This record gives sequence, structure tokens and C-alpha cells, in this order.
Amino acid sequence: MEVTTKKGIFRAAVPSGASTGIHEAVELRDGGNAYVGSGVSNAVHNVNSTIAKALVGESVTNQKKIDASLIALDGTKNKSKLGANAILGVSMAVARAGAAQKKMPLYAYIAKLSKNEKLILPIPFMNIINGGKHADSGLDAQEFMIAPVGAASFTQAMQMGTEIYHILKKIIKEKYGGSSTSVGDEGGFAPNVKNSDDAAQLIESAIQSAGYTGKVRLALDAAASEYYNKENKKYHFEGNQLSDKEISSRYQQIVKQHNIISFEDPFEQDDFEGYRNFTKSAPCQVVGDDLLVTNVERMKIAHKHKACNALLLKVNQIGTVTESIAAANLAKKYGWSVMVSHRSGETEDTFIADLVVGIGVGQIKTGAPCRSERLAKYNQLLRIEEELTNSKTPFTYGDESIKRR
Repeated sequence: MEVTTKKGIFRAAVPSGASTGIHEAVELRDGGNAYVGSGVSNAVHNVNSTIAKALVGESVTNQKKIDASLIALDGTKNKSKLGANAILGVSMAVARAGAAQKKMPLYAYIAKLSKNEKLILPIPFMNIINGGKHADSGLDAQEFMIAPVGAASFTQAMQMGTEIYHILKKIIKEKYGGSSTSVGDEGGFAPNVKNSDDAAQLIESAIQSAGYTGKVRLALDAAASEYYNKENKKYHFEGNQLSDKEISSRYQQIVKQHNIISFEDPFEQDDFEGYRNFTKSAPCQVVGDDLLVTNVERMKIAHKHKACNALLLKVNQIGTVTESIAAANLAKKYGWSVMVSHRSGETEDTFIADLVVGIGVGQIKTGAPCRSERLAKYNQLLRIEEELTNSKTPFTYGDESIKRR
């Protein structure tokens, strides 16, 4: 996607998700035989015709008005007419053009849009063992992450995470053989482990070998909707068929045994009661992804049920920059944490790196320190930290609420 102004050409690329929630904004695909049905020529046509006709001549510094126009042009609740991928590409490119027009870095412009006065470099939640729909290992839980909460800066956090990642590779190779060090969708390893304890223990060994015990914590994304069976209303997890109560007990065991700091999507995406009971008793952050889909209406329901205490923010789940900022601000109002997130089908666009700093939330997950589409975001955050340091602009590292857990 490209937006052209007198300041130049401003581009954006929209990611795609393998594990998607049923309440997400619609990613418009062509179907048919071309590109195995995954083509986006219809979405591109919508940009070049309907959207371009409506927006040409508008001021790129009026993000809210432009995003509102995009939503109105589509006219559906889930952006299924024009496609959230078409709408978001325009919205992101417009934000870049607006920042250039104001002669501001993108993160500073986003801070202005969100009325945020506190710039925060995020704790990187690195997905270093992949399971679920992100790998073919047979591991049910989708992501096992490390969070360098004890780092003094983002730069130090990247060093810690990268060292652990490469030590983990050696440990996996020695235990499971060279073929086990292939990586999943988000750059994490996909060894042939069948349960969460084995995966966590591999990571704990790597943390200890790297010398970061106590400074780096584990986090988990269950993506439970992927192993929930609607017919018998059971979670098919690690060889067992478990009820809400039974799987909650298993989760509590995992959290306690491995000192889990953050637990994402522990239940099926409409199981508000399961979320509420788990959040009430779990000593960790409970993150809503498929539950919330970065949608303020879903967030209001979740808040009413006390279903979680953190939002996973994915810009392509909702479809515009303005709506993403609104979701982050509502989460803050509720006293929730916010973790900005990539998708499994990522691009090299670094927008979310600027977004997480601009909205000042202190947590990001964008995969393992591996592969260019993941490293692009990490490298942008390193550049932002260097720029802020050199300009002596005040900023901090990390979400303080997650550090205290």
C-alpha cells in the first residue's frame, strides 16, 4: 500500500494470521485457484478505486477523520466489504505520511494521536518454542516465550533473549537431533515435545546456562480455541479431554511450576466464565487475544465479566490505527496492561515497533530473534532507543506492572 504526498511516498504492509479469532475483522482474499486462493487483487482493487476516490485530497494529518471515512466506506461491522487488509494498509500509510508532514518520528506522532506523554521501550516477549498452529510438532500450546523483565534497557533485553535463543538451539540439537532445530511460523524452534512441562524445562535450562535465572521469565500463549472441541465442550490438551475446571487446574499447575509471568488465551474465545475464574486465581497476567480481538465492544464485555487483565493489540484484528489506539486507551482506563503483537504471517513492516513506543504500553511480542520479518521490528526498536537516548528525550523500559509480578 502506498500513499503519495508532496513529502514523498509512504508505504505500509499488512500481516496475516494463521491462528485467527472468529470475531476478527475480515481479511479479504480472492479465493479461486490463483495463489492457492490467497490472492488479494480484490483488496488492492478496493484501495485503487473506492478508497482512493474518497480520500484523494484529504489531509494526511487528520488520521481520525480518514479512518472514520474508511470505516463508513466499508459499512460492515467486520470490514468484510472492502477488507480489513485494504483498510489497514491505507490507515498505516496515512499515519506515516502524517508523521512526515508534521516532521516527527512515527512513534512521536502516534504518541500525539493517542495523547500519550510517556514513551516506553517494551519488554520483548520472544516466542522461542512454537507449537499449535505455528508448528507441526504436536505440541498443543502455541507459544512458549521468554520475557527479559530484569533487563535495564531494551538493548540489554535483546542481548539476553538472543543468547538464550542460541543456547536453546544447542540444547535441543543435543537432545532431539539436528532436524529438531527447524523453526515454526514465528521463528521459534519446534522440537518433538508433547507437553508444556517439557517445553518449559528446555527453556529453563537455556536461561540457566545463559546466566539469567531470575532476570528472564517464561510466558505462554495457549491459543485454546484451537484445541477446544465445540461438540463435547472439552479442551483436547496433551492427550486428555478436559472440562473448564480441569484445564484451569492444569494451567495453574504449569504457572506455578514454571513461574509463568503471562498467560494468553487460556480458554475458548467466547468462554468468558472460564477466563473470569482463571483470572481471579492466577498469579500471572492473563491476556485476551481471540477473546478481545482488539475490539472495544468485546473489551467492554470482557471487563464486565472480569475476564482478563491485559489486551493483546493486533492492528489487523480491528483494521485502523485509530481503532487500535482506542483499544489501547480503553485498556489503560480499565487498569489492564497492553501487549502489542505481530502475526504469524508477518511482513518486514516495522509499524508496530513505533506503535508500542508511541502508545506507551511497555510490552511487545514479535517472535524469536530470528528471520528478517521478526528482526525488522527489533532493529527498529533498537534504533528508537538509540535516538531517544541521544536526543535526551525521557523514556523508560518495560511495563512496571508486569515487572512486579
